[in-house]
Amino acid sequence: MENKEVSKILSTTAKLMELHGQNEFKIRSIQNAAFTVSKLEIPVKQLSEEELAGIKGIGKSISQKIHQLISEGVMPDLEVLLKDTPEGVVEMLSIKGIGPKKVAVLWKELEVVTPGELLYACNENRLVELKGFGIKTQDQIRKAIEFKISNKGLYHFAAVEKQAVVWLDEIKKIPFVKDVSFSGELRRKCEILTHASFVIACDNFQSCADEVIKILALEEVVSNPTLQIISGKHESEIPITIAFCVPADYGKTLFVNTGNDVHVNEVLDKLSDVDLQGSSENAIYEKAGLQFIEPELREGADEIVMAANNAIPALLEYGDLKGSLHNHSTYSDGLSTLREMAVFLRDGGYEYLGICDHSKSAFYANGMKEERILQQHQEIDALNKELAPFRIFKGIESDILHDGSLDYDESVLKSFDFIVASVHSGLKMTEEKATARLLKAIENPFTTILGHPTGRLLLAREGYPIDHKKVIDACATNNVIIELNAHPYRLDLDWRWIRYAIEKGVQISVNPDAHHTNGYHDMYYGVCAGRKGMLTAKMTFNTRSVEEVSKWFESRKA
Repeated sequence: MENKEVSKILSTTAKLMELHGQNEFKIRSIQNAAFTVSKLEIPVKQLSEEELAGIKGIGKSISQKIHQLISEGVMPDLEVLLKDTPEGVVEMLSIKGIGPKKVAVLWKELEVVTPGELLYACNENRLVELKGFGIKTQDQIRKAIEFKISNKGLYHFAAVEKQAVVWLDEIKKIPFVKDVSFSGELRRKCEILTHASFVIACDNFQSCADEVIKILALEEVVSNPTLQIISGKHESEIPITIAFCVPADYGKTLFVNTGNDVHVNEVLDKLSDVDLQGSSENAIYEKAGLQFIEPELREGADEIVMAANNAIPALLEYGDLKGSLHNHSTYSDGLSTLREMAVFLRDGGYEYLGICDHSKSAFYANGMKEERILQQHQEIDALNKELAPFRIFKGIESDILHDGSLDYDESVLKSFDFIVASVHSGLKMTEEKATARLLKAIENPFTTILGHPTGRLLLAREGYPIDHKKVIDACATNNVIIELNAHPYRLDLDWRWIRYAIEKGVQISVNPDAHHTNGYHDMYYGVCAGRKGMLTAKMTFNTRSVEEVSKWFESRKA
C-alpha cells in the first residue's frame, strides 16, 4: 500500500469522525498524520511500527492503526464509521466546497443522502435558509455536483440542449454551411444523453470540418474523411459528434443519424430499391409508405407499425399549454413571492397558476402549517380580484404519509381547489409497499393529481419501484390526474408509461414544479418527454382554459 493511499484513508477517517461529531483532538491527530504520511519520502510500508511512532505528526496510537492497515488491509475505526454512514453521504464528502460539518447538516436536517439528492435540493433552493449556507454556497455546490456528474459520461438533456443551441447558432455562421440540425439522441430529446450530435450539409468536408473544430474549440478530435464524420470534446466536457454531407444528401443523412438503429433499419428495409438522394425526411417516410414520424418517436418501438396505419396522433406542442399547476412560492421553499409567480405567468400569456406549496410534514421545505394556509388563501383572494381574468388556484403539495394518508385533516383539505399528492420521505420501499402507499393516496377523495409518481431523480436516484399498471388503473378508476413532473431531473411519470395512461383515459398534467419564476420554462422539458410518449393536447389537463379547469376542479370536489 503506497503512501498516497494510506494518506487518503486517514483523511477519509478524519472526515467521517468530524461528520459524526467525534472528539476534535482525535480528528486533528488523524488529519496531521494524513498530511505527514503524504509528505514522507520513504514508503510507510518499509517502516516498522516503532519507526512510524517516532515520526513527528504520527505518534504511537496512529502508528498502530497504520501498521494494521498495511499488514491486514483494514482500519477497524474506518470500517465502523463506514457502516454507520450511508454510501451516498460518504460520496458527498468529496464534493468541492462543503466539509464534513456542512454534510452533516444536509444529512441530518434535510435528509439528503446522495449527491443527486443534494443537486435537486440546490435546484429547489432548500439550502438557502440553512445555517452556514446561503445562495452563493448553494450555487457553488450545484456547479461542483454538475461537474462531477458530467465526468461520468452521462448528461441531462436540458444541460446538453442549452449548450447545443449556442453551438448550433455558431455553426450557422460558418459560410461553408448550407444546412445544420441536431441529430441522434439530442434530436430525439432523450432524457439522458451521452453526447451532442449534429448533421451539417456543405460542399467541402475538410474546409467545413476545420472551421467547425475552430469555432467550437474542439479537443481530442478524431476525423474520418471517408465517412465524413468528426468527433471531439468541448471544454464543457460534453462529447460532440458531427456528420457531414453534400446538400443533396442532407435529408437522408439527417434521417439516418436521428433515429435509433432499429427504427432506421426498419424504414430502410422498405426502401431497398429507392434512390433517396435529394429526398427530404418527409419524402423518405412518404416513399416508405409511412406517415411522417416525429424525431422524438424514432425509438424502434411500434411507431413504424402505427405510421403504416396513419395512427400516430398530433403530438402536444409547448404552445398548447394554457396554465401551470404545481408551483411553489416563498410560503414554503420557493424563491419568488406569490405575486411574482402569478404576474410572471400572466405576462407570459398564460391564464392560470396552480400554487402548491409544501404541506406541514415537509418541515425541511418550510412546509405550511394551518395558520399560514389561511394567510396564503387570503392573499390569493386579493390577487385574483386584482389580476382577473387571470386566476390563481388554491392548491397544496400534500405529502403522502407512510401509511398512504394525506397531510392535514379533512377540514383543511376541503379548503383547497385541488391537491397534488406526492411522496417525499420513506423512499426505501418494496414495490408492494410503494404501490399500496400510492393506491391509498389515489383512493383518497381529496387527491386531484398524483405528483412525481416514482420520486426518481435522473442520474442521481432510482425511483422507488411501483406497479405502474396498478397505479395508472387506480387513477383511471378514481378520476385522478397523473403528473408528468417537468423538472429535467425528474421527468416523472416516465414517458414510456404515458401511452398506457392515455389508453386508460387518464389525463396527464405537465407540471414544472417551479420554485422560481425561471422554473416555468421547465414545462418545455415536460412537453419533450410527453411527445416521446405520444401525449396529445386533448389528454393534457393544463391545455384547458381557466374556465374549463375551474369547472373541472369544482365538479371534482363536489
